[in-house]
Amino acid sequence: MMKIIKMAWRNVWRNSRRSLIATVAIILSMILLIFFEAFMDGTDQAIYGNTVRLYGGNVLIHAPGYREKSNRLPMLPVEDVDAILVAAQSQPNVRVASKRINTGGLVSNRDASHAVNITAIEPQNEAPISLAAENIIAGRFLTPEDGDNVVIGKALADHLNVSVGDRVSLLGRRKDESMRQRSMTVVGIFDLGLGEAEKNLLFVNLPAAQTLYNLRDEVTEVAVILEKIGQEDRVIANIAPGFPNHEVDSIYTLHPEFAEALNFDRAIGLLLGGILLLMAGIGILNLMLMAVYERTREMGILAAMGMKGRQVMSLFVLEGAFIGLVGAVIGCLLGWLLVAWLGRTGMDFSAFFEGQDLGDYGELYALMGTILYPAISVTTIISYGLAAVVIGGLAALIPAWQASRKEPAESLHHV
Repeated sequence: MMKIIKMAWRNVWRNSRRSLIATVAIILSMILLIFFEAFMDGTDQAIYGNTVRLYGGNVLIHAPGYREKSNRLPMLPVEDVDAILVAAQSQPNVRVASKRINTGGLVSNRDASHAVNITAIEPQNEAPISLAAENIIAGRFLTPEDGDNVVIGKALADHLNVSVGDRVSLLGRRKDESMRQRSMTVVGIFDLGLGEAEKNLLFVNLPAAQTLYNLRDEVTEVAVILEKIGQEDRVIANIAPGFPNHEVDSIYTLHPEFAEALNFDRAIGLLLGGILLLMAGIGILNLMLMAVYERTREMGILAAMGMKGRQVMSLFVLEGAFIGLVGAVIGCLLGWLLVAWLGRTGMDFSAFFEGQDLGDYGELYALMGTILYPAISVTTIISYGLAAVVIGGLAALIPAWQASRKEPAESLHHV
């Protein structure tokens, strides 16, 4: 067997031009596949990662009974908050674990009113990772010293006809289900380009909300922000057993519409990736078929010299696999280097979006941002490389099997 392997390796380089053409095709296919996969993954991380940052966290911990009434944002205080924070912050891949209060309410002034989700946060923890804080266009974001101050979106500010420094009336539900109203000052306005969805967002300082809504030193949620989406199940599996009397969920459990959108997006990505892999495979298959068919006479000579049919077939299959291996190694390495470089510098789409009417896709691209950072796992790269090796071997198998069944004299007269 070692002799056949050595012969196959030598034969790869015996006709360098033919091998080079097949190898270059595999290299280009690998680079295209890896870049496409990294681009799709980077898009998912940008869109859904920003969605997580805006609407809560990757992992959310609540008191028992919250899950069933989550659409009403029940005011159920969470116990053992400090222990939960310690457990969450000890997990790898966790960026921030923070306390919150979420409740529904109404913000109004003399001109208009609008129903909002009131989110009370710890600015010292959340400001560095807050999407709203990154997109302040007037005033500033919340600080730990803020009292009766709020930060709202541009769409809501336009609806109420208010600007930084103006007063609004904030009505929210207290722990005992009664309503409490207070006059608040707008200290910051953010613009995410989300239109109507942005109208529903209002942020206040946690201590102010605790006083306003009768939750002295209590919170209704612990939000955990992770480095990447897709890491939620591992973190939940590590945290949940330590707190059996709490509800530990991913944002996709509490917001199934996010999970449906992400699963659909990934299904489309897999479909497109499969089509690209199929197209690349057909191209490689065609090159390998032609290369092996051209050597039918060579197979006849080997058979006439006493080499058995299965040995001839093994020889040419190994040659195809070697060509696939060389192309896969070089292609995967170049693809990985390209993705690593783009992952650091990012892909700037600001010029593409500028002045464009994105219609129904405006909110999607607003969440994605103007700079995209492609990313891909080593496992995915290796799987694509193995696929190229298999395709190379299978492409050589068909003609080699047919030629090995011919009589040596018939193969020698092949033109």
